[in-house]
Amino acid sequence: MENQLAKSNEERTFQYQDSLPSLPVPSLEESLKKYLESVKPFANEEEYKKTEEIVHKFQSGIGEKLHQKLLERAKGKRNWLEEWWLNAAYLDVRIPSQLNVNFAGPAPHFEHYWPPKEGTQLERGSIILWHNLNYWQLLRKEKVPVHKVGNTPLDMNQFRMLFSTCKVPGITRDSIMNYFRTESEGRSPNHIVVLCRGRAFVFDVIHEGCLITPPELLRQLMYIRKKCHSEPAGPGIAALTSEERTRWAKAREYLVGLHPENLTLLEKVQSSLLVYSLEDSSPHVTPEDYSEITAAIFSGDPTVRWGDKSYNLISFSNGVFGCNCDHAPFDAMVMVNVSYYVDEKIIQNEGRWKGSEKVRDIPLPEELVFTVDEKVLNDINKAKAQYLREASDLQIAAYAFTSFGKKLTKKKMLHPDTFIQLALQLAYYRLHGHPGCCYETAMTRYFYHGRTETVRSCTVEAIRWCQSMQDPSATLHGRQQKMLQAFAKHNKMMKDCSAGKGFDRHLLGLSLIAKEEGLPVPELFTDPLFTKSGGGGNFVLSTSLIGYLRVQGMVVPMVHNGYGFFYHIRDDRL
Repeated sequence: MENQLAKSNEERTFQYQDSLPSLPVPSLEESLKKYLESVKPFANEEEYKKTEEIVHKFQSGIGEKLHQKLLERAKGKRNWLEEWWLNAAYLDVRIPSQLNVNFAGPAPHFEHYWPPKEGTQLERGSIILWHNLNYWQLLRKEKVPVHKVGNTPLDMNQFRMLFSTCKVPGITRDSIMNYFRTESEGRSPNHIVVLCRGRAFVFDVIHEGCLITPPELLRQLMYIRKKCHSEPAGPGIAALTSEERTRWAKAREYLVGLHPENLTLLEKVQSSLLVYSLEDSSPHVTPEDYSEITAAIFSGDPTVRWGDKSYNLISFSNGVFGCNCDHAPFDAMVMVNVSYYVDEKIIQNEGRWKGSEKVRDIPLPEELVFTVDEKVLNDINKAKAQYLREASDLQIAAYAFTSFGKKLTKKKMLHPDTFIQLALQLAYYRLHGHPGCCYETAMTRYFYHGRTETVRSCTVEAIRWCQSMQDPSATLHGRQQKMLQAFAKHNKMMKDCSAGKGFDRHLLGLSLIAKEEGLPVPELFTDPLFTKSGGGGNFVLSTSLIGYLRVQGMVVPMVHNGYGFFYHIRDDRL
């Protein structure tokens, strides 16, 4: 009885979901005031005046009507944005999502117990898989600690989307299939899919009621690798997931129509806990230079990634690892959490498996053999060519700045994230000679199913500071004052956005209400300054703090001529 009480007193991962506050709708006046402020760095006096007139006309006219409709919508939903955001930001997007939408990053294990070393791929892979499966079990038992700021719990819903989740392509809109269930909710799939040399294999990770161990996982991986290395490569069905969305939807329909078994195989992949990739390449990596490994994870062999899976765990021939994840169902902080958990476990166990070497008599992996014809093979070749062409246009640099880290910025009473954001503004200003419209992610997880909001880092204050840094006649004191003003402005914006008082998602809501009502697009959204300041997903700088742990990750730039800038902050390095 005492044990049961002790257990019932433990917080469960999803226990606060029902008591989280609803996502608020900001005030129209406040949002438009903030929007006007955000366009200032990109306008001359005449352009600004014109935009100001458009905004005032919007506020007293159609804007007010749309805002009222938005408030009505919000009454009936705990998160008025959730469905819209999923569709507008992810599921309606038709460009290939594997390269343009997914986030990816290397695992930090090579910095300590697992430096790159040939011949370690499978053994290390069995250990890393085992730790991931333990995390899956913690999540099923609701033992992953609730994230909090002080005593305030944050929304944990995105953690449901990590395992057994997959996007499915549609002709005009994709959908998300989520098969994960906690233990109290019922059965959850317990198989993983392994991709190797264009072939796909599946095996269960639970045997006779218990998780299979690293030596048992190793046997399964060895069987798969031996088979793939001694027989011809497979067709590489997975490459189709890297295709433009409507083309992939049509190719999938054709594949399913070719043979009913193909649908069963696709559903096996969709419902799998995760996809584990065996890559043949050995990308270079050091603790100071992540560039090559990141490029390999982002744009490696498309036949061993299932681009629509929420979790592709990727292993390389030299025993280095990473992940590639569909961004639609969750944001990167979920993956950061898992990566950090696994990394801590690897450190605690000195990179080894310290348990029993016994291997039970477990069924061997089964191959998923798709029925294909010339058309399918042709679709796969086209998908690969398209993917490699796009990937070759991506330039990746990922270096560590080791002169100092957050210890020093905090000592100087400067927020480390704001420090980097302002440094980034100055770098862009110096390089291009003008301000760069910038998106920084703020999290809105104080609210039910909250995800993100936009902080527009390129402020009037930031640009004044950049100009003073470029002005040889500016005094040190003058520069410092301007810098502190820019810091204060950024910190306030971040605080507002996290509290549901940002304006970008609000404006998106108003534009979507107009669209749903069949109204013409309000002038606010066709004004050239709306796009020039980053509106409508046109930010030249797309940025995010990955966190204060040892985990790095990234997404491609938002626009073709832009930069994606993603960073994590440690005590002694950035």
